[in-house]
Amino acid sequence: MEVGSVRSRGHRHRPGGEISPCPGLVEVSAELDWQAGTVGLYVVATVLFVPGLVLTLGAGAVFGVALGSVSVSIGATLGATAAFLVGRYLARDGIARKIEKNEKFATIDRAVADEGWKIVLLTRLSPVFPFTLLNYAFGLTRVKLSHYVLASWLGMIPGTVMYVYLGSLVNIGAGHRQRTTGEWVLYGVGLLATVVVTVFVTRLARRALAKKIGRDESVQVPKAL
Repeated sequence: MEVGSVRSRGHRHRPGGEISPCPGLVEVSAELDWQAGTVGLYVVATVLFVPGLVLTLGAGAVFGVALGSVSVSIGATLGATAAFLVGRYLARDGIARKIEKNEKFATIDRAVADEGWKIVLLTRLSPVFPFTLLNYAFGLTRVKLSHYVLASWLGMIPGTVMYVYLGSLVNIGAGHRQRTTGEWVLYGVGLLATVVVTVFVTRLARRALAKKIGRDESVQVPKAL
């Protein structure tokens, strides 16, 4: 092989010997920047009590189901962890005053003392409690940080995938290529399966949570996570 024929991987040679990045790598780099931006926005939104539903749907529309779910999952978990740490170490007194008269959180606090990470997981799977405030409230409990992070990440996956999938349908519908009837049927079946699984898991979690914390099934689940 001639030395002159060897090119740096991922680069193109311009006339005069200059090397320019390969367009494919530029696109990948730009997409990674967008994903990192989404993760960062999610963290900030979570800490500032801003609901992340719009960001979740947007991630699905921009990145698709797989990459969108990964971005949102990372961002939501990091944001929940940041809020947890703020509640535990930086704003403990303020958060305690905010939730001291909330009977739901008092019940959760007692349950966490006995069950730990199991309660964190169930409250993530069953959106009975407001997500943003719950992050701070868990910082006041005795649950370990590692248990909180892992249980939060696992518990948020079903809802994350469902809303990212919904967002991805916007991108599919706006595509330049005409979709066939068979493709739309597959998309519809996929959406239905995602919703059914999420609802099923949520109901199971509600029942398990009711047993753990001694509450009845009359707790109303909000429509949005």
